[in-house]
Amino acid sequence: MALKKGFLIFSFFAISIIGALYGIFPSWFFERFLIATPQPPSVDQSHILRALMMLYIALGLFWFWCAFSEKYRDAGILVVCIFSGGLASGRILSVIVDGIPSPLLSLYIALELVLIPVCIWILRRKT
Repeated sequence: MALKKGFLIFSFFAISIIGALYGIFPSWFFERFLIATPQPPSVDQSHILRALMMLYIALGLFWFWCAFSEKYRDAGILVVCIFSGGLASGRILSVIVDGIPSPLLSLYIALELVLIPVCIWILRRKT
């Protein structure tokens, strides 16, 4: 039980930080990861990044809540698995269609792929 709770709390902090990087300073994120030449993002691009920020934070808050709710703890871990699998699938599709991304985004692929079996292992563990 402590492992599941700790995993969900860690997932909350990790995804909240990543989400915050997307939306608090969209111009920094945009210039660092999305374009080679410095230029501010358009209103629509900032809008998308802030929407992603809140989606990530909302999921993180759900995981945090699940960490302290024994009834929903397994559901929270399952959602982490589905979320990681969805992101990894989209990133792999992008590698096939668009090519290799930056080293940081390549690291994200590896981390998301590792999280899937970790989530399954945690779910199958006897408490």
